[in-house]
Amino acid sequence: MSSPKLIREKIWSRLEQVAKPDSRYHMFFSEVIPDFQGSEIATDRIMAIPAFASAKLAFITPDNCLVELRRRLIKAETPFVMSTYGIYRGFLYMAPGMVPEGAELYAAWLDGMEHFAKPISLEEISHLGKFDILVTGASAVSMEGVRFGKGHGFFDLEWGMFSDLKLVSETTPVVAVVHDVQVVDDKLEPSETDIVVDFIATPSRIVNVKRRTTRPQGVKWELLDPKQIALTPPIQELQRMRGLV
Repeated sequence: MSSPKLIREKIWSRLEQVAKPDSRYHMFFSEVIPDFQGSEIATDRIMAIPAFASAKLAFITPDNCLVELRRRLIKAETPFVMSTYGIYRGFLYMAPGMVPEGAELYAAWLDGMEHFAKPISLEEISHLGKFDILVTGASAVSMEGVRFGKGHGFFDLEWGMFSDLKLVSETTPVVAVVHDVQVVDDKLEPSETDIVVDFIATPSRIVNVKRRTTRPQGVKWELLDPKQIALTPPIQELQRMRGLV
């Protein structure tokens, strides 16, 4: 059984052939999950999922491969929450009416989100209600839905915070958006913090994953490094909300 580290390195070498360079991190996939050729088609496949079509509130990660999805949500005036890069500045909320007509693409970029969307606290997110669907990029994902990113565990931590606040549950659909070269046949066992996805969207197909494991609930405080807590304002907020500090 290959380790996630070895799989990442193998996938990253293939990804260089189809990835679109990032303006800041170029092709350094340990720092960014890139956009890729055909991401618009993968977006078509996501939007055809019934759970997505009926969603009233979504959570979308800041990955480059999700720019087109964010653009379409803004165009459709579907509200969504996005984490900032590394969650260093918490979360942003994009609501209907925040973006002038014609500026949707710019607003969907990370810099545009910082300009048009508004910062939102965990407590404020909890008042929006439950998320109907979560969409994330990935460095790689197995056919069984075991997903891993750049190695920092941001999405797993976001899930932990949202599940602690009852904003997501075992039945909340989670979609991973990747290029076909990022889908692996390796058998991977999820760790105690891994979020197994329900759907994998690629330019060529949509995979409906038959999950065999339950998802973790809440933040695994004992696994967090003090430095990570110090760099993540929402985690500090959740500590205060739970009376842990």
